[in-house]
Amino acid sequence: MEFDNTSRTELAELGEFGLIKHLTQHIKLNQKSTIKGVGDDAAIIDNKDLQTVLTTDMLIEGVHFDLTYVPLKHLGYKSVMVNLSDILAMNAEPKQILVSIAISNRFSLEAIEELYAGMLLACNKHNIDLIGGDTTSSKSGLVINITAIGAAKQENITYRNTAQEKNLLCVSGDLGGAYMGLQVLEREKAVFKENPNLQPDLSGKDYILERQLKPEARFDVIELFKKIGIKPTSMIDVSDGLSSEILHLVTQSNVGVDLYEEKIPIDTETYETAREFNLDPSLCALNGGEDYELLFTIDINDYEKIKNKNLVTIIGHITNKEKGLNMIAKDGSVHPIKAQGWNALLEKQNK
Repeated sequence: MEFDNTSRTELAELGEFGLIKHLTQHIKLNQKSTIKGVGDDAAIIDNKDLQTVLTTDMLIEGVHFDLTYVPLKHLGYKSVMVNLSDILAMNAEPKQILVSIAISNRFSLEAIEELYAGMLLACNKHNIDLIGGDTTSSKSGLVINITAIGAAKQENITYRNTAQEKNLLCVSGDLGGAYMGLQVLEREKAVFKENPNLQPDLSGKDYILERQLKPEARFDVIELFKKIGIKPTSMIDVSDGLSSEILHLVTQSNVGVDLYEEKIPIDTETYETAREFNLDPSLCALNGGEDYELLFTIDINDYEKIKNKNLVTIIGHITNKEKGLNMIAKDGSVHPIKAQGWNALLEKQNK
């Protein structure tokens, strides 16, 4: 894909060091824990008496994103947010990121500027320091690797393997929107291939498109926990779909779960678009992925604190391991939860 820039500066004109200098010249450091950022062989962080939390994600063109319909600025923003979400899922505070990219000569300086503009927009929104990384050439597509670094007091860190029997199962926001946004984009891509003269029909899809292209890590939910005095007993972010994340959480915690289909939060736009595509909205929420919401468990004694909070929905409860992993459907029937799909819904879909 060629980028339509009004001016185009070849990366070869700058060279690797010139590119790094150009991209990082306006970076400002905000975190007190950042001792040294860009410009040396390594960055230095001093978290004092806090534990350091690290995560990394790689995004590969053609596997994780399609530049036919993903703007580079949005891609940069999303690539940062998905990593910050992992830090938040540990109940930690994101503080720094490292950014490494592999780029081919089909990308101009202006294109890479757009990518970095999105990354820095995400960083500036949450006072995250970009403290280093690497750039190299690629003979195929664009590759982005981001490492996020956070910190937390040891007693505040929340793991995914510590859910307990009788805990309430909760999720932030709503689910399935990112998946349906992707379906709309893929549909319009197929239409464009058939007839490049047709304009894409994206009317009425603003919310789900934003869920796919520009997700937000749930800093507000972590702030809510602090405000109302709750520490989740376990937590994980929803990147691979609700069913997969529930499986991770309960199997690693050695417990069972009852999930109620009618409680799964689905936005109206997501629901209507799923029906438009002849898809079951619940199936989209269960298996869609890329929502980057927080799935967590809380002590039942914290119910009163969280029951009326709009950011969070109680969708089930933790049981003993012998009861298994079950979804109670809207008609009251009980079905086992399985990774990447709920058989009853799939069967219903195919009828």
